[in-house]
Amino acid sequence: MHNTLQPEPVESWPQKGELPWFALQVRTRHETAIAGFLDAKGYEQFVPIYKVQKRWSDRVKVTEAPLFPGYLFCRFDPQHRLPILKTPGVIQVVGFNRIPTPIAETEIHAIQTLMASGLATQPWPFLAVGDRIRIDSGPLRGLDGIVVKLKDNRRLVVSVTLLRRSVAVEIDSALVEPNSAASAPCRESQVEYRPVVGSDLLVPVRIS
Repeated sequence: MHNTLQPEPVESWPQKGELPWFALQVRTRHETAIAGFLDAKGYEQFVPIYKVQKRWSDRVKVTEAPLFPGYLFCRFDPQHRLPILKTPGVIQVVGFNRIPTPIAETEIHAIQTLMASGLATQPWPFLAVGDRIRIDSGPLRGLDGIVVKLKDNRRLVVSVTLLRRSVAVEIDSALVEPNSAASAPCRESQVEYRPVVGSDLLVPVRIS
């Protein structure tokens, strides 16, 4: 029996528009093919991709891989999600108690901005607490996120809260300004950077 994914025809084609974004759990290593099936059905979809180096015995090869393995994003009406679920390779719509939960538009926009910038991105451990900053110039202008320090460099981290996954990109400190409006610190607590055991990474930790 073949495991090759094949698209299924549907009777109704959705209209692209300002429908909410949802995360779809899909078969790992088939994210791009499944996105193609959804696109053929008329759905707006998004698979963030990054470049990764794979070292062979005699060479180094640069390939592309999904930033969120096993997931992709898609706009659709949750009341009419059956064509989505019938798409080969789609496992489920991510949500709570079997109720689809939309992804914040700002989070999708942040990931799309990183992809469009052409800067090198990479998966990053999920961050929800830290010093929030805003990029005030360059290809990431206007983007909000959390800053982390790695050796002498800084990285901007943006997250997809529902998936509890993050993406990082190296930034120039000169392009950064504090974003107190996005996340004002609590009076009873503050954030300090603490080292991760076995690495040069400093991560922000809120302390009382």
